[in-house]
Amino acid sequence: MELIKLIGVVIVIAGFALKLDSILIIFLAAVSTALVSGLGVGGLLEQLGVNFVANRSMAIFIMILLITGVLERNGLREAAADLMRKVKSATAGKLVCAYGVLRGFFGAFNVGFGGVAGFVRPVLLPMAEGAIKNQGHEPKEEHMEDVKGMASAMENIAWFFCQVLFVGGSGGILVQTTLQSLGYEVELVDLAVTELPIAIIAIVLASVLFIMKDKKLTKKYYGDQNTKAKK
Repeated sequence: MELIKLIGVVIVIAGFALKLDSILIIFLAAVSTALVSGLGVGGLLEQLGVNFVANRSMAIFIMILLITGVLERNGLREAAADLMRKVKSATAGKLVCAYGVLRGFFGAFNVGFGGVAGFVRPVLLPMAEGAIKNQGHEPKEEHMEDVKGMASAMENIAWFFCQVLFVGGSGGILVQTTLQSLGYEVELVDLAVTELPIAIIAIVLASVLFIMKDKKLTKKYYGDQNTKAKK
């Protein structure tokens, strides 16, 4: 009977495999787990309230989603795509790399862009789509899925390696406390200095990889990338 408490995991796996609405999947999994574990609806709501109060930063995430939705409704995606049509040399790969550099730079000062939901999806992807059109191609769904993967990967790489550069940030403190538990006393400034070349190397290698991958994808989906549509 203990295994039935894992029904939420089964619902999540099945829901994503069937490509159902992600919010609905998570909601059903949470409710099902609460019911079979004896929490009930009241207990579930109580736990949600306790966790929400304990993690007030979630409110910022919700605000970003609301603001992004309003901006998208008022033409944010179209404005981003139109901007890229004016930059003739822009490609999807170069945009992903430029985003990685900016994400890493501002991440070093603990300044976020909103992540995948707040920036990549509403701003970066429309710009990449506009860059593809600027090359004379009509963006294909398969290609855009690949671009989404590259953009999300760059987001993770830049944030993972650069957040430790901010002295006093959660990433640096986590590393410091972990090393202390192993018997190593280190200062946050020393951690940042040590991490800096690693972060630069990570972003440079990722940029080279994504530019090469973008060229291969362009040739794969549209043929010779030099054959632009004549206007």
